[in-house]
Amino acid sequence: MSYPRALILVFCSLLLASLLQAQDAAKGRQQFESRCAACHGANGQGGEMGPSIIRRIASRTDSQLAATINNGLPGGMPAFHLNESDVNQLIAFLHTLRSRRGFIPVRGKVQTTTGQTLEGVILNESSSDMQLRTDDGQIHLLRREGDRFRPVTSGQDWPTYNGKPTGNRYSSLDQINRRNVARLAPKWVFSIADNARLEVTPVVSGGLMFVTSANECYALDAGSGREVWHFQRPRTQGLTGNAAGGINRGVAVAGDRVFMVTDNAHIIALNRSTGELIWESVMADWHVNYNATSAPLAVGDLVVSGTAGGDEGARGFIAAYDQKTGKEVWRFWTVPAPGQPGSETWEGPGVQHPGAVAWFTGSYDAELDTLYWQTGNPGNDFNGSARGGDNLYSCSILALDPKTGHLKWHYQFTPHDVYDWDATEPAVLVDTAWHGQQRKLLLQANRNGFFYVLDRTNGKLLLAKPFVHKLTWASEIGENGRPVLNPNQEKTPQGTKVCPSVGGASNWYSTSFNPATGLYYVQTQEECSIIQPREQEWQAGRGYRGGSARPVPQEQGQRILRAIDPQTGKIVWELPQVGPADSWGGVLSTAGGLVFFCDDSGSVAAADVSTGKPLWSFQTNHSIRASPMTYTFDGKQYIAAASGSNILAFALVN
Repeated sequence: MSYPRALILVFCSLLLASLLQAQDAAKGRQQFESRCAACHGANGQGGEMGPSIIRRIASRTDSQLAATINNGLPGGMPAFHLNESDVNQLIAFLHTLRSRRGFIPVRGKVQTTTGQTLEGVILNESSSDMQLRTDDGQIHLLRREGDRFRPVTSGQDWPTYNGKPTGNRYSSLDQINRRNVARLAPKWVFSIADNARLEVTPVVSGGLMFVTSANECYALDAGSGREVWHFQRPRTQGLTGNAAGGINRGVAVAGDRVFMVTDNAHIIALNRSTGELIWESVMADWHVNYNATSAPLAVGDLVVSGTAGGDEGARGFIAAYDQKTGKEVWRFWTVPAPGQPGSETWEGPGVQHPGAVAWFTGSYDAELDTLYWQTGNPGNDFNGSARGGDNLYSCSILALDPKTGHLKWHYQFTPHDVYDWDATEPAVLVDTAWHGQQRKLLLQANRNGFFYVLDRTNGKLLLAKPFVHKLTWASEIGENGRPVLNPNQEKTPQGTKVCPSVGGASNWYSTSFNPATGLYYVQTQEECSIIQPREQEWQAGRGYRGGSARPVPQEQGQRILRAIDPQTGKIVWELPQVGPADSWGGVLSTAGGLVFFCDDSGSVAAADVSTGKPLWSFQTNHSIRASPMTYTFDGKQYIAAASGSNILAFALVN
């Protein structure tokens, strides 16, 4: 058989490139041993004088690695100033370290306590546990008992961002309860390098816990925290917005796939058992200020997501993608195009860079087959002079047909927002009695300081009451659903004091409605801001806030956990916290009579759902910016939350 000459030339070129790369790696090993190994260890896993560099290598491009080698790190690694050839050789060797993460996967065979023989790739192992993937792609989580292994898995999962698609972070688990919560203690910790401010909520499905950072996803053994697989790609350089700071809030899981967004506004599907990339779809062009941060939502055969970028003038949308192929099925633009219904609410050139991005995870009602999605503030944030009108559909809740993206109804919380009050707080869907009649409700403690109850079948406003004391911009929400604005709140060039603060009376962190008490739990912020508008032109790669916001001098904000009666809007109890009022942790309530929350002092804590009495706390010594969740594994209930760069899991001890 003869082969075309062109094919032979291509093969020879590839072979030559491979040989040259191998030669560079061999020479690079000598460079590494003479310059780097003393600090980072011979295999890059870390030494007495320096940390492991394995994950850092995977998260950086070759040009970034070259810059680090030549320039060093402030207060840390020295600069080496190598020539280009030496740098390339060293980088070639560094890439050979990527697969060496402490435990090297090997094939093995084990006997289980049920008499089964399992053979496959041992992904991780310790003296007490093992994670093994059989050739059919199944992950087996095992615990050592003598010379055999006992299979274990989760019982009640936490399969989506808020536990259920309804957005209500309530759990029927009661193994941990008022009587025994004092015995709650840490069971394991998992650390994620290069991110000191995790905002992720863990998702647990089939024994595996999935946690994320920007462009990273880890699958963990939910009972031990042991790593099963790790997906990572370099962060996007030149990105603007929250994702540039490493924020990613989690994943959606459906079937054999794990879905997440990337920092540059792509949505990807990973194989649940291996972490391998199955498909990738571009949601938007990051060069025009889009980015993405929050967990998608799996609905039927689709996975739904929006993007971030509202503070940078990106035009918002919600889009649905086929779970199997990644093909976009529909897209709803949150700012209407000229001539479309709602476009009359935008007057002036501000509509060209309108914001209203749908950057947070929505909710879904399977019985009504309706998707509820929250939208952000209009752009620019603080100066509305170029965008007269209500600016639909900014600061709104949208009810959509999940199959087509068709709008069923909308409600706008803050028309013509000039305070940066996104409506992206959790949309909690509950079926409960409302003034003696069963109703399908949507609850939200909005960033603007009002607690809302809507009939989610039609968007009718049922109740709107203040849930913070520091509220200056409006006196009430009228019967027509619109705020009644207070005088003397107009912006001035010198700055105007506005309450709540720009951070809001609440924000994206989780809330919870407990059906046993009939109460709604929310972390609140008593704080004001001085907002100073200014003129600003939109630019790619720049923020587009149209002014600034700063704390009020000599005024200290305070974070307060509150329990609200949705029937009246009255506060039943409250638990003030001590701290700098800069934490962003949410709440979880359970059938065990507990509300778990992330205290402003840095603790994961629990209180009585009926009285607010503090019952337990664990100090993490970080400002927590994530929300707690719960699940069972091997018959034991766990509470988990992210704090700093760590995922912490708690369970009862004897």
